[in-house]
Amino acid sequence: MNNILKIHNVCVILTACIITSACTSKPSKADEDGKVQTVLPDKIAEVCAMRLEVKDFNHEVASNGTVAARNRANLNFKVQGEVAEINVKNGDRVRKGQKLAQLDRFELQNALEQAETSLESAKLNYLNELIGMGYTIADTAKVPYEERRLASIKSGLKQSQSQYEIAKYNFDNSTLYAPFDGVVANLFSKPYNKPEDEQFCTIIDNVHLEVDFRILENELGAVHAGDKVEVSPFSLGDYTCTGVISEINPVVDKNGMVRVKAAINSADGKLYEGMNVKLLLKQLVGKQLVIPKSALLLRDNRKVVFRLENEHAFWVYVTTTLENASEYVVTEGLQAGDSVIYEGNMNLAHETPVRVKN
Repeated sequence: MNNILKIHNVCVILTACIITSACTSKPSKADEDGKVQTVLPDKIAEVCAMRLEVKDFNHEVASNGTVAARNRANLNFKVQGEVAEINVKNGDRVRKGQKLAQLDRFELQNALEQAETSLESAKLNYLNELIGMGYTIADTAKVPYEERRLASIKSGLKQSQSQYEIAKYNFDNSTLYAPFDGVVANLFSKPYNKPEDEQFCTIIDNVHLEVDFRILENELGAVHAGDKVEVSPFSLGDYTCTGVISEINPVVDKNGMVRVKAAINSADGKLYEGMNVKLLLKQLVGKQLVIPKSALLLRDNRKVVFRLENEHAFWVYVTTTLENASEYVVTEGLQAGDSVIYEGNMNLAHETPVRVKN
């Protein structure tokens, strides 16, 4: 019986200690209001704060994309044959009309000469047919259409003209020329061999380029044709070039994305087709009340900022809209002139005493 009384007395003492301890801890106002449970620290926190003001705000839309040439041509010989000469190599810069390569033209030259001879013979036969119909050479322009057509068929002129045009087409297309200024790529064939595949080489205009990228459907209002963009390749460190939005595809895909193109110029030749780049679009949206991104916290999935007043941090729920790389636009919860804490705010509670760093 004595042991039972001793245990009972110990339990009473422990319960009293727990209640006393709970009563001496200072809860935050956030606890009283049913907000996030945070106990005020015993040590005064050191923070950095800034006074808010309305200022010009640049809304930013960031995306990743791929570089592509606006002018790109896959060239191939339109006739069969062995490559006789190649005048360029991969990476060479060429001018419009410059000779790139040529097939062996011996058979093509003979075929053209034979077709030309046959055509001349057919022309003489055509005149003889007209003379046989009672016309003179001077009257050929006055011969009725039906009689001219009949004479052309009998003399073989029409067929000879067709054969000559084919022979000349084959001869002319045995040489490849650059269709525009650009750089040679994907050239793998060797002289004295037939081309390895249908595509002999590619000419890429690597000065006039474009970036193909995608944006979210809800970002469409911030993107317009003619807007300026900054383009930075992942592989070139700090290198950046500029461009403008040239095309917005008016279709939202199944993932809620919209395809956009930006025209850029790369006169220094540092950008290559197929490069992966990051793209940043900036748009001035006028005067806005903004806060640093570091000032915003998420508590219970709600946006929270700590406002500094009388050396205390006060918990404030805010509403934000636009953002860029470093700031948010605030539409509710704060006003110009408020001081907000942007550093040292991670573990603060409502009405926490703070000291601003010098």
